[in-house]
Amino acid sequence: MKLMIASDIHGLAEYCEKLTEVFEREQPDRLLLLGDVLTGGPHAQTPVGPQALKTAELLNGIGDKVLCVYGNCDGTVDQPLLNFPLMEEYRSIYLEKADATVYATHGHRRGPNNVPPSLLPGDILLCGHNHVPAWQKLPGGVWYFNPGSVSLPRGGSPHSYMLMTDTEAMWCDLLNDSCYHSRSLV
Repeated sequence: MKLMIASDIHGLAEYCEKLTEVFEREQPDRLLLLGDVLTGGPHAQTPVGPQALKTAELLNGIGDKVLCVYGNCDGTVDQPLLNFPLMEEYRSIYLEKADATVYATHGHRRGPNNVPPSLLPGDILLCGHNHVPAWQKLPGGVWYFNPGSVSLPRGGSPHSYMLMTDTEAMWCDLLNDSCYHSRSLV
């Protein structure tokens, strides 16, 4: 299994276009989006604009391969624009070779300071939300991974996404097509 993981696109089509180009090149089994996909959600100041509509169009082009969880900026008004489910709070994925469960969520409810009690040592809490890449072991032995933000990176980090297989996680720079960190999962 190969996953491409991205978060916090925030309806910025130019970065989503680059993400879909990398998706086509990398050929992962699935694109896992960790929320804040479009800008029309409950916190939006304006209606969905042309950038968000273009973002929806790009993602709908690969919609049969998209898994998604909602973020704090996503809302039910966004769902009709997308041909894949947007409003799941979390996704759970089992990595057989690593013998680990990945708990994928946006990070505004569950995160490194509020770890789901079902996670065991060696499992992975995968969140977006703060726009900063992360790979750290939390108290209790759970790993916290964050791909950073595709569109609006913070803390001096690059526009980034992750690739994850059953045995490895890699953090990649969207704009210069390189991976800048990797971690074995076995």
